[in-house]
Amino acid sequence: MSETFAARAAALDAADGLADLRKLFTLDDTVYLDGNSLGALPVHVPARVQEVLTREWGELRIRSWEESGWWSAPERIGDRIAPLVGAAAGQIVVGDSTSVNVFKAVVAASRLAPEGRDEILVDATTFPTDGYMAASAARLTGHRLVPVAPAEVPDALGPRTAAVLLNHVDYRSGRLHDLPGLTAAVHAAGGLAVWDLCHSAGALPVGLDAHGVDLAVGCTYKYLNGGPGSPAYLYVAERHQSAFDSPLPGWTSHADPFGMTPGYAPADGAVRGRVGTPDILSMLALEASLDVWNGVSIEAVRAKSLALTDFFLECVAAYVPEGRVTPLTPAAHAERGSQVALRCEDAEPVMSALIARGVLGDLRRPDVLRFGFTPLYVGFADVERAAQVLGEVLGERQGAR
Repeated sequence: MSETFAARAAALDAADGLADLRKLFTLDDTVYLDGNSLGALPVHVPARVQEVLTREWGELRIRSWEESGWWSAPERIGDRIAPLVGAAAGQIVVGDSTSVNVFKAVVAASRLAPEGRDEILVDATTFPTDGYMAASAARLTGHRLVPVAPAEVPDALGPRTAAVLLNHVDYRSGRLHDLPGLTAAVHAAGGLAVWDLCHSAGALPVGLDAHGVDLAVGCTYKYLNGGPGSPAYLYVAERHQSAFDSPLPGWTSHADPFGMTPGYAPADGAVRGRVGTPDILSMLALEASLDVWNGVSIEAVRAKSLALTDFFLECVAAYVPEGRVTPLTPAAHAERGSQVALRCEDAEPVMSALIARGVLGDLRRPDVLRFGFTPLYVGFADVERAAQVLGEVLGERQGAR
């Protein structure tokens, strides 16, 4: 059986139009299925960071804010991310963490909503920080926070809905939520839609402009491979930019930041999403990392992602002893992100054993094994090996019992 799946994997890798991209990354013999938490290092980034350190900072010093383009980096890099999430230029600014940008976006959406609306709906299954920030935004604005499962959002909307914060892909299960349909439902109810793209940007088409999303946030260290703690981004649709009222009006979002005036006057455009001094070292590492996307179609990435996860689920069904794992990730392509989550009663020791044998995924306590599939560098042979090792580990544990 393993020979059959191994042969299929070899054939799929040989036909993979994205296979050559793997050489752009620093990888070893480990099967790396944790790019949904931290993307791999592109091989050219260390040299770029060294240049920033030695020449731009070491030699040019403060002149680099202008001569090396440091000051304009948040908007310039935002424009490079824009095509990956289906946005036109001038609507994304890079900086701060996802958590900070969630806070900015939810408060701003609440302030943009029509008069009299006093409810913020939040994905009840959301990544914790989104819920924490939404709760803080509700306290600040005097709104009521309403946790609701994404599938139940249409029924929970009403004349009091100001804003809705949703995750495009669920971080535990890998379920892909209906961004076009839910955004349309929020708009039909008169509210604003805010989307968290952390687990979808760089893995599948998003279509922010095409689907009329109001605001969105995302991180850059997962499928965009920007590095640990690389800055996040904020999308503000062009139609909202003139009224966008950030709860964190820092000096770099001022219309005249070097005027140092006591009164705040917001800049035009996405610049309003800036707060303080940009974190240049990590930001320029991110900019260099985005070079791996040159000439890459997000549609091709999505096609490979689905093929990888299909093949993994098939291999798991073949290799893993019956009843030891239960897939949580939907089988339907329209409902699947780029990860596979498996419920396993002894997930923690199982993942430890996988890592010891060169298959690196992660887990979400108490019982979820997560495997992320980054199409730029994960191949079908990786998938087959991961499933085979999982089957061996679970078989051995079952035999020991």
